[in-house]
Amino acid sequence: MSQSSPPRKASFPPVTDARTRVLICGSLPGDRSLAARQYYAHPQNQFWRLVAAVIDRADLPALPYDTRLAFLRDARIGLWDAVASATRTGSTDAAIAAVQPNDLATLAATLPDLTTIAFNGATAHRLGLRQLGTQASRWQILPLPSSSPLHTIGLPAKLPAWLALRDLLA
Repeated sequence: MSQSSPPRKASFPPVTDARTRVLICGSLPGDRSLAARQYYAHPQNQFWRLVAAVIDRADLPALPYDTRLAFLRDARIGLWDAVASATRTGSTDAAIAAVQPNDLATLAATLPDLTTIAFNGATAHRLGLRQLGTQASRWQILPLPSSSPLHTIGLPAKLPAWLALRDLLA
């Protein structure tokens, strides 16, 4: 009886523009996000609620996806992932293997207003720092508690770290 290898999953293109000041990097989209072709599509993921508090836009999670992305760009927030593709069964970061990284340093170097790279969770932080290597000192690096529902501290405990993004967007 042979076991099949885990499926290879790929991230989305970056959501940035020349005004991006803060780039938030996750690890790799989960299955719900991949199926919807949207960043942070799982309804229990707290990303959109956390960012709504950062940009003072309480209705953000309920808006259509393209509108949410437009509000992020207007707030000077970009999105991407540390992982371009990897094998993974399910959606947990712990199951990520055979990583092909995204070239964060090259993307970041094309963003003239970028001051900060924030990492959504420990896996994104670890992988992203590895990819940035010696270039990491060019930007402020901000590790954030994961917005994933699997990161068991609640939204109120995560919010203060995420609200630090406000000052970086000013």
